This record gives sequence, C-alpha cells and structure tokens, in this order.
Amino acid sequence: MLIQIIGVGKLKEKYLVQGIQEYAKRLTPYIKFQMVEVADEKAPDTLSDAEVSIVKEREGERILAHIKESAHVIALAIGGQLWSSEELAAEIDRLGTYGTSHVVFVIGGSHGLSDQVLRRAQQRLSFGRMTLPHQLMRLVLVEQIYRAVKINRGEPYHK
Repeated sequence: MLIQIIGVGKLKEKYLVQGIQEYAKRLTPYIKFQMVEVADEKAPDTLSDAEVSIVKEREGERILAHIKESAHVIALAIGGQLWSSEELAAEIDRLGTYGTSHVVFVIGGSHGLSDQVLRRAQQRLSFGRMTLPHQLMRLVLVEQIYRAVKINRGEPYHK
C-alpha cells in the first residue's frame, strides 16, 4: 500500500520535519509512505474573498497535479467526518483490502482547500473543530497513520 500526504507549503520548522521523518521511518517496514510538498501561493496577509479564492485555486491546481486518477483521496477539512484512531485504521484497512492500494491525504494551505480539490476527494476528514496550523497537521496525520498501521497489525503502539 502507498499512502501519500500532500501538503501546501514547505516545512521550515526543524521539530516538525524531524517528527515527520521519525514516523516515516517507522512506517517503512509496513507501507510505502511519501510526503509531497506543493508550493504555497505568495500573498499578503489581508486578502479579499475573491483573492482568497484565487489563492486556493492555484494551490489546488498544484495539489491535483500530484494525484493519480486511481488514488483514493481523503481531504482534511474542518467540516469532514470525525474518526477515532480505530476508525481511521479500519478505513485504511478497508481501502487496502477492497478499494485501492493508493491513498492520498490532502492538507491545504492557510486558506484551506479549493472546491476542485474537495470535489476530487472521495472523503473528508476532520481532526476536530479546533483550528490547527496546516504544518502541524502533517505531523499529527503521519502519527495517526502510523498508529492505524500498528492497530491493523495488532501490534502494540510504541511511543
């Protein structure tokens, strides 16, 4: 199984990069894992709604360019489904068994995801109603993917 995370923007914070690298290394014996970064759209801090829309569209085009047609896409979105770690594990297992061996999780930039990307996604996942930085979500998501793999294998989770 190949699981990818596509995120907008380059991670600069060393602690986030190191954390993601650690979980990616832990995933190596179990699945193929890739982290894909697409460039964020440079824009001033204050934007009109129309300008925000343009930023999301441009970032969305970059995201979609990395998604294969056969991939199952799960977009992280505030309005998405709330899953427990066990439910995420069950969904990954279900997809690998009956759906697809290629799952892509998409994390938008600071303005979220374009409508195009949301339409491409077969599912939407939320980590709760709180807003978290999109860079931090990459680390949280890769940790949850690792946890899901361990759950599915019936192995203890090593912290």
